[in-house]
Amino acid sequence: MNYYSLNKKAPHVDFKQATIKGQAPDKGLYFPERLPLLDKSLIDNIESISNEEIAFQVIRPYVGEAIPEQILFDIVSQTINFNIPLVSVSPNVYALEMFHGNTLAFKDIGARFMSRCLGYFVKDNNKKVTVLVATSGDTGGAVADGFYGVEGVQVVILYPSGKVSSVQEKQLTTLGKNINAIEVNGTFDDCQKMVKQAFADEQLCSSLFLTSANSINVARWLPQQFYYFLAYKQWHDKKNPPVISVPSGNFGNICAGLLAMKTGLPIRHFIAACNANDVVPKFMKSNQYHAQQSVATISNAMDVGDPSNFIRIVEMFDHDIYKLREVLTAVSIDDDSTRNAIETVEKNHDYLMDPHGAVGYIALNQYLQKYQHLQGFFAETAHPVKFYDVVEPIIKKEIPLPPVVADIVNKPKIATSMDADFAQLKDYLLSL
Repeated sequence: MNYYSLNKKAPHVDFKQATIKGQAPDKGLYFPERLPLLDKSLIDNIESISNEEIAFQVIRPYVGEAIPEQILFDIVSQTINFNIPLVSVSPNVYALEMFHGNTLAFKDIGARFMSRCLGYFVKDNNKKVTVLVATSGDTGGAVADGFYGVEGVQVVILYPSGKVSSVQEKQLTTLGKNINAIEVNGTFDDCQKMVKQAFADEQLCSSLFLTSANSINVARWLPQQFYYFLAYKQWHDKKNPPVISVPSGNFGNICAGLLAMKTGLPIRHFIAACNANDVVPKFMKSNQYHAQQSVATISNAMDVGDPSNFIRIVEMFDHDIYKLREVLTAVSIDDDSTRNAIETVEKNHDYLMDPHGAVGYIALNQYLQKYQHLQGFFAETAHPVKFYDVVEPIIKKEIPLPPVVADIVNKPKIATSMDADFAQLKDYLLSL
């Protein structure tokens, strides 16, 4: 499998080069030359196939010959070695809990897979690799955990000051060793822009072995399909595929779900559940895409005003908005509705959602009210404890701390403060 840049001005590369480069030299995102069609027997027999074999069969066409099959199978097995349960919340509504990995968020699968692939690719490399990533919340912790202690790899994580939860900040600023956190005086969009500028800077790229661990990297994006296949394995009514509502910020997760559907996974419809950052819902109505400055919400990991991965979705549907509208609905949910949903669902159904999952729940409920013969699930993308400072005042009780959080809450923060200034980032990277 080869990959081309969506800007169409860079050479095609294989999976290894796409993973190492992160972003194409022409600043475009990499996209597979073809979308593989899954073997129908995988879908027909999915309940009797192991999770490891399902994930291996899904990812193998995208990796091609870049990684030997046995090593790839081992990487996949290490990637998904935690529970991903589909649980009932209310009539016709289920939650796919993506938060049972080490950092309690859905980013764990992509970060684990990518770190292991990159570790394999650079094991004989003499030059130290610098992984550069921007985070609006969960990516930073997942990348930090995935790459912590990996020989020959330095990780630099940019996050917006005051715009990630206290637990998220602890997860990415308390490890030390080869994990470097930069607290940027700005927004996530500022952080993401600085990362993109770094990859476009000739001096940096010639001086450093630079790669990205954001969902712009194919090795972060593609394995997120695993969630949807493993959810379908648990889906109770195979004759009636689910409607799936995905809390969406940078659109990597829902892009992976749409890719799974395009290649053969039975899914009725997707909902991109956005918060007040509504550039995609506006686009789906008007066919006019206008990036905007992100605004802060209580579902902070979705505070993205120019989602990088949406261009992949558009490409997947041949830039035809009418085809896209057939399978995707995009809605915007406000903070008051999100708070109300957290409180109501916890009270009436004894299920506690984080703010992002709550956005997905509301969007799904709204859709099912229109189409009452359908059923579906929403992606519960993070454990509520990661946002205890938002959730606890709503439910008026404390959330018990899982051990992985209790271990870090009192650790000192280690971070470098920086303005949203690429020159400062460049100097920092060259000094590592």
